[in-house]
Amino acid sequence: MGNVRLLRDKSNDSEKITINLGYVDLGRIDLLVQEGFYSNRSDFIRTAIRNQLDTHGEAVTKTIERHTMELGLRDYSRANLEALQAAGEILHVRVVGLARIDSDVTPELALATIGSITVLGALQASAEVKKALSDRIR
Repeated sequence: MGNVRLLRDKSNDSEKITINLGYVDLGRIDLLVQEGFYSNRSDFIRTAIRNQLDTHGEAVTKTIERHTMELGLRDYSRANLEALQAAGEILHVRVVGLARIDSDVTPELALATIGSITVLGALQASAEVKKALSDRIR
């Protein structure tokens, strides 16, 4: 067992959600899965969500532009935040997607450099940083 080593940290690139469906809708999904249109229920639901998001794509884009939000994945490293601190600047995080604050960012550094956080999607940060910034997370 001495030769076992971790190749990479396993990080989630998705968020788990729970939904309630009526039995008839669930049965119809199961029928489509059984007939081979989808590999499983999750595949059907992901496809349906993506199709609905595509339908409203223009509205989402305009809203992102209006709110000057970043779309996708945005990482905030210790070096980024230390540079902001050295420049005397405050960061206002606005992300649609996933915002990640690196695990080596201390609560003190986060408090000194992050003025507010608005994330439509998910925020990944240490429990300590999330607790320190709890009054700044909207």
